[in-house]
Amino acid sequence: MQLNGSQIVMECLLEQGVDTVFGYPGGAILNVYDELYKYSDRIHHVLTSHEQGAAHAADGYARATGRVGVCFATSGPGATNLVTGIATAYMDSVPLVAITCNVGNAVLGKDSFQEIDISGITIPITKYSSLVKRVEDLAPMLRKAFRLAQEGRPGPVLVDITKDVTAAVGEYEPQKPEKIVKMVPQDAEAVETVLSMIREAKKPFVFAGGGVILADASEELSEFVKKLDTPVTLSLMGQGAFDEADPRYTGMLGMHGTKATNYGVAECDLLVGIGVRFSDRCTGNTKKFASHAKIVQIDIDPAEVNKNIRTDAHIIGDIRETLRVLNEKLEQQAHPEWMAHIAELKEKYPLTVSETGLSGPGVVQTVDRLTGADTVIVTDVGQHQMWASQHYTYRTPRTFLSSGGLGTMGYGLGAAIGAKVGCPDKTVVLITGDGCLRMNMNELATVSRNEIPVIVVVVNNHVLGMVRQWQTLFYGGRYSHTVLRDKVSFPAVAEAMGVKGYQACTKEELEAALSEALASGKAALIDCAIDSDEKVFPMVEPGGLLEDTFDENDVVTGA
Repeated sequence: MQLNGSQIVMECLLEQGVDTVFGYPGGAILNVYDELYKYSDRIHHVLTSHEQGAAHAADGYARATGRVGVCFATSGPGATNLVTGIATAYMDSVPLVAITCNVGNAVLGKDSFQEIDISGITIPITKYSSLVKRVEDLAPMLRKAFRLAQEGRPGPVLVDITKDVTAAVGEYEPQKPEKIVKMVPQDAEAVETVLSMIREAKKPFVFAGGGVILADASEELSEFVKKLDTPVTLSLMGQGAFDEADPRYTGMLGMHGTKATNYGVAECDLLVGIGVRFSDRCTGNTKKFASHAKIVQIDIDPAEVNKNIRTDAHIIGDIRETLRVLNEKLEQQAHPEWMAHIAELKEKYPLTVSETGLSGPGVVQTVDRLTGADTVIVTDVGQHQMWASQHYTYRTPRTFLSSGGLGTMGYGLGAAIGAKVGCPDKTVVLITGDGCLRMNMNELATVSRNEIPVIVVVVNNHVLGMVRQWQTLFYGGRYSHTVLRDKVSFPAVAEAMGVKGYQACTKEELEAALSEALASGKAALIDCAIDSDEKVFPMVEPGGLLEDTFDENDVVTGA
């Protein structure tokens, strides 16, 4: 059938099962938006306040649902405003398709109004980026984009379309989406090597990450951990990959990991890394990381193997398929003495929460107590992010959304919007900081305009908390431009944008406000006042050893 380019875009989205698009219109993409108006009964569009919010919303939608997130933007600044969101998705392997439009072919490359080479700009932060200059290439490129976003290690793909292509007429034939084939491990010898190392281990430890969630392999991970009879730790991106109420879970690993985890990994004789990058925030000093252990890495991306940590063995393959193979071949192991030792470490070094006043960990624990196990927790980046990973109990995958690799302040509110749109039956709570909220609070207007009932909990210490913590510990208390003591009232800002605002200065006020907000079924913002000098502990000094993890009992901090 003969369709114009904009119609082809719509039909390709429907082919791929897309029901929601986040975006912001502009001149170059007007033809597409005009067609979107005619498809509004089949494709829901969420108009954000800023293109970056659209990219983060598509990202949050993808993480919460497991489906591909989609965002639209126009040429020039509209397209470049997507870049941080695309980079965020790239660093965390999130399947996302960004569709932008550019100036027409006749004026391409002539510094035309709002022209930018967005496909060139995004080459380093996408799995693939392209510029479509012929209507005949449009449908094949869109189909390729969705396939690439999902296959292998997921990630973002950008398709830029010249404006004349969106108006040009071409032949379109519907197609079913290509089936994404999971990569079964092909190296039988590598599998047997890993099984042999597992059988010989006396003190094994499993370190699982975001790759487990991306592969929908949480059940297989749980079976593997129990068969191996081992403690398990999770990276920041792996929160929820394993039931954190299970006694085998020891807490997060690394810079702000628990002492029980860090000490245990330092003592283990076999560390099995599953879907992890061995990020510097997890390993500390890479030369002495897990120095008593043999290290196994299981990952779908061969580029990650031996990139940060030298391994003794590795398996390349889809995490779910690989764990199924290992679980089928592995006999039940038993390590009672090792498990008892880890249990002693957990009892000796618990995470602590201040009993006086409202604290960051206390805020998170209150949210944990009042929300259900299927609640989706979204964070921005900083101290509140670490407290949210340490003090909330994640029971299932896709319930913790956060910018891990890029560490994007301003990620949270857009991502929360996307998560709630994608999972309308789940409670979505954004835990953010006052510094981060300043970067994205324009999206409160998106929340109210679209009646998206997300709850925003602001851990407000009137400073850039994590930077200030480093300034206290490593920069002699020189607080260069990290104090935010101004006259901004977040509840008043929320009310002005049509969102119910609360102020909480005590535990009782927080509990009352959160209970009311949850019961209302409407959007709300709760501003929680905590002390400016509160720290995230435990901590490992940058580049330090996991064995040297310290907490408030080990260090006297500055003012």
